Amino acid sequence: MKNSYDIIIVGAGPAGVSAALYAHRAGADTLVVGGESVALSKAEKIDNYYGVPKGTSGKELFDIGINQLAENGIDMEKGQVVSIEWTGDYTVKTPDSTYTAKSVVLATGTGRRAPKIKGLAEFEGRGVSYCAVCDGFFYRGKTVAVLGEGEYAAEEALYLKNLAEKVYILTDGKQPAKTVDGIGYIAKKLAEIKGEATVTSVEFEDGSAIETSGLFVAVGIAGAGDFARKLGAELNGNSIVTDEKCSTNIPGLFAAGDNTGGMLQIAKAVYEGAVAGSEAAKFARSMKG
Repeated sequence: MKNSYDIIIVGAGPAGVSAALYAHRAGADTLVVGGESVALSKAEKIDNYYGVPKGTSGKELFDIGINQLAENGIDMEKGQVVSIEWTGDYTVKTPDSTYTAKSVVLATGTGRRAPKIKGLAEFEGRGVSYCAVCDGFFYRGKTVAVLGEGEYAAEEALYLKNLAEKVYILTDGKQPAKTVDGIGYIAKKLAEIKGEATVTSVEFEDGSAIETSGLFVAVGIAGAGDFARKLGAELNGNSIVTDEKCSTNIPGLFAAGDNTGGMLQIAKAVYEGAVAGSEAAKFARSMKG
């Protein structure tokens, strides 16, 4: 598989596959990056989508979509995206590969939910952050912690390592998917985030604690909202703001499906995917002259 494409679509659910099919038919060189952890694959039965026999499982419909990508010769990497950067072109990183593209379509659904840890919600914006790129600057020369055990947490920690004096990764009792040199790992279960005006420490269930000026939440896999926030795209709550062409306020960045809010339905995701894929293809052509 090559490393440069016209369009990279992040997500392999209904919105992502629809975007890929329309982008491909429009002549765009397209890559889909996504795994099997999508809402559709977990649905027991799909009884309200056009053309699908009653009793079809979400996993069956998901597999049909993945097969369509292969049948149309569309490249796909089964995995997760850990970073997206924009410097005129887009750079998309997975744990094992780096790709570039003229345009990106975010189609990863609604993304992660914050864990239920005492003090986490209370200190949001006062030491608890969900974006190292956005807020890491404020913690230069300080001690910070990243909450999470996966590749995404490791990527956030790597970014913070260049700014902070000390970085911990707190796995909340889980085994880390990846370790990073120069970063401390603590696998204890978290009990509480503590502080006064801002975060000052994190306490574990065994009664021990570490002092930290900030806690960056990076649990599980990064969602579309995480990437949009880091790229500077406008959000309305956790939903990405798009226009009628499924375009964000960032040139070449499109979004489709559950991550744009509204009806969380396959029909909406497929429609928005078709629009986003078509418009992303137009954008990529314009950038190539």
